[in-house]
Amino acid sequence: MNEKTFRVLEYPKIIKLIADETVSGLGREIAMSLKPSNNIYEVKEWLQETSEAVDIILKRGRFPLEGIYDIRTALRKAEIGSILGIDELLLTSYTLGSARKIKTFMKEDRGDKAYPIIEDLVNLLSEYKHIENSINSSILNDEEISDNASSELNSIRRKIRDKNSQIKDKLNNMVTSSSHQKYLQEQIITMRGDRYVLPVKQEYRGNVPGIVHDQSSSGVTLFIEPMAVVELNNDLRQLKLKEKDEIERILIKLSALITENYDGIKTNVEILSTLDFIFAKAKFSLEYRCSEPIINTQGRINIKKARHPLLDSKIVVPIDIRVGEDFNTLVITGPNTGGKTVTLKTTGLLNLMAQSGLHIPAGDYSEVPVFDQVYADIGDEQSIEQSLSTFSSHMKNIVSILDNISGNSLVLLDELGAGTDPTEGAALAMAILDLLHDKNVKAVATTHYSELKIYALTTSGVCNASVEFDIETLQPTYRLSIGVPGKSNAFEISKKLGLDDSIVEKAKEFITKDKIKFEDVITDLEESRKKADEEKYTAQRLRYEVEKVKQEADRRLEKILSQKDKIIEDANRTARILVEKHKEEIDSLIKQLRDAIDKENEEKTKAIEKARRDFKSIEDETEKSYGKGLITRTNAKPPEKLKLGDTVKILNLNQRGNVITLPDDSGNLTVQAGIMKINVNISNLQLEKDTREEILTQRYARIEKAKATQVPHQLDLRGKTLDETLLDIDKYLDDVYLAGIPSVTIIHGKGTGVLRSGVKEFLKNHTHVKSFRTGGYNEGGLGATIVEIK
Repeated sequence: MNEKTFRVLEYPKIIKLIADETVSGLGREIAMSLKPSNNIYEVKEWLQETSEAVDIILKRGRFPLEGIYDIRTALRKAEIGSILGIDELLLTSYTLGSARKIKTFMKEDRGDKAYPIIEDLVNLLSEYKHIENSINSSILNDEEISDNASSELNSIRRKIRDKNSQIKDKLNNMVTSSSHQKYLQEQIITMRGDRYVLPVKQEYRGNVPGIVHDQSSSGVTLFIEPMAVVELNNDLRQLKLKEKDEIERILIKLSALITENYDGIKTNVEILSTLDFIFAKAKFSLEYRCSEPIINTQGRINIKKARHPLLDSKIVVPIDIRVGEDFNTLVITGPNTGGKTVTLKTTGLLNLMAQSGLHIPAGDYSEVPVFDQVYADIGDEQSIEQSLSTFSSHMKNIVSILDNISGNSLVLLDELGAGTDPTEGAALAMAILDLLHDKNVKAVATTHYSELKIYALTTSGVCNASVEFDIETLQPTYRLSIGVPGKSNAFEISKKLGLDDSIVEKAKEFITKDKIKFEDVITDLEESRKKADEEKYTAQRLRYEVEKVKQEADRRLEKILSQKDKIIEDANRTARILVEKHKEEIDSLIKQLRDAIDKENEEKTKAIEKARRDFKSIEDETEKSYGKGLITRTNAKPPEKLKLGDTVKILNLNQRGNVITLPDDSGNLTVQAGIMKINVNISNLQLEKDTREEILTQRYARIEKAKATQVPHQLDLRGKTLDETLLDIDKYLDDVYLAGIPSVTIIHGKGTGVLRSGVKEFLKNHTHVKSFRTGGYNEGGLGATIVEIK
């Protein structure tokens, strides 16, 4: 693609917006190198991956891209067997952890939607949990190797601590000794280089045998390493050299892990970079309310409600752009500052974005083709150094375009033929458009020439368009009207601005009648179009009102049907009561008959049983007629020992209520269900679990949650004394424990280490502390302590 086209269409600004959405330098590099493709299959794949990423964000939430770092330098060192630094190993661990988190995220079952491109990339990622664990267990932060990195290192550091204690004990004895105090400038132990020394007054140099390592700027104080600790300091020096050698051995071992898995880790980095770039495109699409365009092979541009992405979305007026179906050349006319140039730029820029795999700020189902080249001659390219006029500069650019165009090119020409004699300029413009039309090139041109309006009206395959201008307000509306040529409106604008009518009428005498008639035709066309738009709007409004009335009618019908169901339900309830009443009467009658009949009279007994079966069939038929559940359902194990206030379920009504009277001898009682008091038999009840305990539990949970939101997750102690901090820490840990927060950060700064040591000593014996550790990379390092709460 033409670099000049990129510049005039402001394509680099769009690329920068994409790059700003990346989270890593690797993804940013890919974004900044993005260029449009003229391979339709590549473009479709790029668009599909963007759409997949958009869908994942919308349906699954934020994609876990944090922790991706540029570790290419570290990988190159590992490839040749060099030792990686502590920070390089940590960044490698974080990057490997990011790959593992992404694989876990994509494995989660969140629906049946498939994302073939994203899923293929994620499946190619390799997990190196063992490398992560090795690095994370060996390195505390970007400055410190853990004591547990190896048993040898642990042993050496223990000896170093012991040796430090021995040296400090000897020096403390000297500092506190009355015989030495007068020789010292201050009663402190300090260090010069890596040796412990005492500040000795110059005049007592001979009284403190030892090695002089430094002196103060005034010369009155000498920093002497007493002979009593020289050997101990030498031992300490040897231990520190061993510590350095052991750390180097650990780093070599960890670097070897990276070297052994170089190819897989390198592939991970490349895939993570690509994923970062893809999701940057998706975030841009969501931010600018974009949609995926449909790619066609017919050279057809049909962009609906297009918006220039660099204009304020709150004020930009969407436009519909069509080229390549009924016509290949679109000639746009209209006043200055009316939006002609913005229309050109929007057309070209949105095509470049689509061919770069980006969603475009336009309506759904917008269509664009894949052009071999996009050419643009927009703006004043006048060159003072080359002594070229505006016309010459434009013409030089157009000559270059005409020499390189093909049938699958898009050409955008701003103010074609301007900057020279209007008659000759219009003739040249028509000739250029004719050439583009003959070569089947898709072209959009803007102009002020009336001759080009007539040319577009009389030439097949060429169409007029205009940007609207409101004469009343003297302001452009920025709407694009395809099929209607624009009018200059010079006379009307002049009148509005106060120019004398006689001057305007005199001016009209200098224009040919044919031209005036043509302008009148344009005016009539514009009025007809506005009238058609008004009628279209009216029709849309009426359709909306009809739909609204229909929705209201449907709502009322639904209400009527629901009332119908309620009436039927009430009738069923009444019928059920009658059936139950008659059933009880018949059962009582049968019982009395049985008691009165001699047991030997089998025929009468059979007759009674037959009557009972006949009643059962009537009962079944009644239930069938009035609906399921008409006859009372009973509980095989009625509740026992009911108490006032118990929550029960009335089985045949499927309603819950509370007991307000205890059962009588027949098992009948009253239940309050809402505002209704219902008389039921205990066999029609089921005891429900009391929910009061659950309500209290939920209430306490809400209180605990509210407490958790008020307690900060970190405590900053910098600038405070140790005594002050211990009180603050104690109260803070109590609040954290009550709030149920699992982990917090205590910031104490690096400083001299006194505050850090005091804080850690305090944490060792605190009842709420499960464990604590020094802050890791990006957690504050030696200046912070991470505390796990029990």
